[in-house]
Amino acid sequence: MLSVFTKEWLNLDIAIKDGYVVGLGHYEGRERLDVSDAYLVPGFIDAHMHIESSKLMVDEFARAVLVHGTTTVVADPHEIANVLGTDGVHWLLDCCADLPLDVYVMASSCVPASRFESPRRPFTAGDIESLLRRHRTIGVAEMMNFPGVIAGLESELAKLETGLTDHVDGHAPGVTGSGLNAYIAAGIRSDHEATTFEEALEKRRLGMWIMLREASIARNLRDLLPLVKRYGSERCMFCTDDREPDFIVEQGHINQMVRVAVEDGISPEDAVIMATINPATYHRLWHLGAVAPGYQADILVLDDLRSFKPRQVLKRGAAPRLVKLEVPDWVTKTVNFAPLDDSSFRVPSGPKTIRVIRVIPAQLLTVADSFEPRVQDGSLIADAARDLVKIAVIERHHATGRIGLGFATNVGLQRGAFASTVAHDAHNVVVLGMSDHDMAVCATRMAEIGGGIVIADGGSVVEELPLPVAGLMSDRPLAEVHERLRSMEHRLATMGVTMAAPFMTLSFLALSVIPELKITDRGLVDVTRFELVPLGID
Repeated sequence: MLSVFTKEWLNLDIAIKDGYVVGLGHYEGRERLDVSDAYLVPGFIDAHMHIESSKLMVDEFARAVLVHGTTTVVADPHEIANVLGTDGVHWLLDCCADLPLDVYVMASSCVPASRFESPRRPFTAGDIESLLRRHRTIGVAEMMNFPGVIAGLESELAKLETGLTDHVDGHAPGVTGSGLNAYIAAGIRSDHEATTFEEALEKRRLGMWIMLREASIARNLRDLLPLVKRYGSERCMFCTDDREPDFIVEQGHINQMVRVAVEDGISPEDAVIMATINPATYHRLWHLGAVAPGYQADILVLDDLRSFKPRQVLKRGAAPRLVKLEVPDWVTKTVNFAPLDDSSFRVPSGPKTIRVIRVIPAQLLTVADSFEPRVQDGSLIADAARDLVKIAVIERHHATGRIGLGFATNVGLQRGAFASTVAHDAHNVVVLGMSDHDMAVCATRMAEIGGGIVIADGGSVVEELPLPVAGLMSDRPLAEVHERLRSMEHRLATMGVTMAAPFMTLSFLALSVIPELKITDRGLVDVTRFELVPLGID
């Protein structure tokens, strides 16, 4: 077994009683498990993630990740918070009470993520305080409004000064220099948005804990591992942030990050430490992260230190007992937008040059580009020859009829449209399309199925994945969701789409706190200047 405190491998018996380790040494017990031919390590901990991004209900998510050795996650439920408010978060916490996976929650700090987004209703400091009083809520989740914190806005600082906790996660993409100093001085102690060694190093030098992230599209792990090689594993930990079912099924969860780190030259001991005791220490989960007396007996039995695929997973000293949860009706009735048709997506001609969102492969970041638009019958239209696609965000919580319209490139779509109610973070309906009619077909079907992902081609729906739970999660088994998503990704490839993880990528085009140019139901957002900007440049 590995001692995460000394990085030694010890050949000792582990005595377990009532779900906790009570001793290491030589013991006799009523039940014995012979694992003398294996390596024993603590259960893996995901330092920051969003369960909703798995598109699975929490019981199915637990089933999906436990087999890969993840026994604890620290979740920010701000996806469901944007759709269902505090009621949704309390429901999610109740669902997690009897899971064999330990789910700890950080109280969502930014609902909405910025003033440019439209959730069901904004969270107040009082809402955050109500969540902080819940068992298993351990702090304040990623403070995404970094411009507000740096500027000293009282509304944002109040969320950090509730008097109930001083444990706050960060979210500071590309923030450096005096701005970063101000952000940290506000009491924020971690960051998971670093994409380069230099950015992560500056943040670590200033005392931040660095979460090395490997999400479905934000795959930053290999870029950040030099930080560990040069300065050690202290104050570093792993997180998945937003990981879709295909990634989990085909490559794993935190164990995939441990495996990649070892392949890249990190010692197995340091890799395991970043997956166990480091996140436990940062999140003050003093009973987790080690195989030692007084620690919860979450233990992985490994055959080798290369694959990190557990032979056996012990949760509180026993095989996990899976449960099946029921979903109440009020959680499934969340798509409510005003009537629309093809004309809802029309962009009148006028500007000779327009702002365009350029997608960056495998990143949440985008680039603000410019194009001369194609004009037809007095309207600006998509142009497959130049990879210029139309994008729209439809407000879906209060039927305001508000629709943000724009264009994107580096997508590859040649025909049809696809849409999703997973649209970070307010989760309105986001649609990419070459045809206004197909965009309208996608949106109309979305209302009929209660949310999800829809592909239309030639005026008809050709594939769909219903996500009836808040328009974010399926009530179906992992294998079924995985198979459907794979089929839909293949369909998009036949329609020309070149983006990796196209549905996750689509969802982040609506997130107004990741530079440079994004779109919400209120219009285009210049994230660098943190203001709404018109489509036309001239």
